[in-house]
Amino acid sequence: MTAYRAADSKREEYRKYLEKAGVLDVLTKVLVGLYEEPEKPNNALDFLRQHLGATSPETADVEALKLEVTELRQKNEQLQEEVNDLKAKVQQYEPDQETPE
Repeated sequence: MTAYRAADSKREEYRKYLEKAGVLDVLTKVLVGLYEEPEKPNNALDFLRQHLGATSPETADVEALKLEVTELRQKNEQLQEEVNDLKAKVQQYEPDQETPE
């Protein structure tokens, strides 16, 4: 009987912790949203993940971002080379002045 009360007490403490942290409210809202969904999703777990914000970015999005990063790095290198060339040309016409880098 004492073990039952101890377990009950721990459950109650944990429930209060979840309630205080707002976890119960968020879970309730997401579950109510799933319940009220006119067309139930094929995968309820994916629905929960999506609405809890626990989804990872889509693979296509990640690949597109990686490609964009690569392109921007190449563009940056090209522009840096252009800046260096222009600095060299300026030095040809104004050899006495030093350009700050």
